[in-house]
Amino acid sequence: MKAWQYPGERAPIQLNEVEPPTPGPTQVVIDVKAAGLCHSDIMYMEVGDGTMPFLPMTQGHENAGVISAIGSDVVGFEIGDVVGVNSAGVQPPLGMFTPGGFADQLAADYRDLARVPAGLDLSLAALATDAGMTSYHAMIKTGGAKAGMKVGVIGFGGLGQIGARAAVLVGAEVHVAELKEEVWPVAKEAGVVSCVKDADEWATKGLTGNLHSDEGFDLIVDYAGFDTTQKAINAIKRGGTVVQVGLGKPTFTVITPTILGKNLKGSLGGTVEDIEEVFALMAQGEITPVYEEIPFEGIGEGLERLKRNQVTGRLVARFGD
Repeated sequence: MKAWQYPGERAPIQLNEVEPPTPGPTQVVIDVKAAGLCHSDIMYMEVGDGTMPFLPMTQGHENAGVISAIGSDVVGFEIGDVVGVNSAGVQPPLGMFTPGGFADQLAADYRDLARVPAGLDLSLAALATDAGMTSYHAMIKTGGAKAGMKVGVIGFGGLGQIGARAAVLVGAEVHVAELKEEVWPVAKEAGVVSCVKDADEWATKGLTGNLHSDEGFDLIVDYAGFDTTQKAINAIKRGGTVVQVGLGKPTFTVITPTILGKNLKGSLGGTVEDIEEVFALMAQGEITPVYEEIPFEGIGEGLERLKRNQVTGRLVARFGD
């Protein structure tokens, strides 16, 4: 079968011929039908040589498809079931420590599988397994967004658009900081109250108090991570929470006294339950993220577009079905 693999030494991803997987006792084999492209795929290729247990490594951690083989200890799933895969579940993370889904087939532990509702497009199902799960978990589970809260979202990209909409759906007042003004209309259609280019502008618009104020945001989720964490801390009220998701830079600096009386949390991934909750909202038409479909053969160029910041929303590779 064919697979897009990272060969090492920061070389570009390559399309290779590889042996198809066979399921272990608790695994299934999935015929991949859709695979999302993620900035993490690029990060893996930048730091992977010292981390990946072997090379070349098949990339891709945002996948949906149809079960075609089942291991001896698998329960609750059958051949023909349509599923998505939690990229950071029981098994080691896909595409980094174990072969991912930029391939015709993928082996995954059955405990990491989320059932795809009938009628849900598989491109949406694929991006829900990582972008959907990660953004939703950060906003709803880690951040605790709820009705009546004033919520800020930094970065309205592949993750931020889903996180912002999830907050709107629970009744929060949502504001977005996003450099790309061309996506502001999409944010407004999702129910966002206002948009700014830089989170620093929230203070000039009267949305925040001073560093020790009881006014300001209850919650800010930073899906960007490009020198934005301090801006988020500045904008939340005393007792408020900043949830860090984006890792646009490997390190960041904060002014120590500004953390006092505030909560700074990190959020990574999520659960099968999160994925299935996002599936349900997508199937109901409540979450409709912007994405672009590309062919399987276009994955290499798609990752280069991501690296050049030439993608709005999410890229999803379809496998010719």
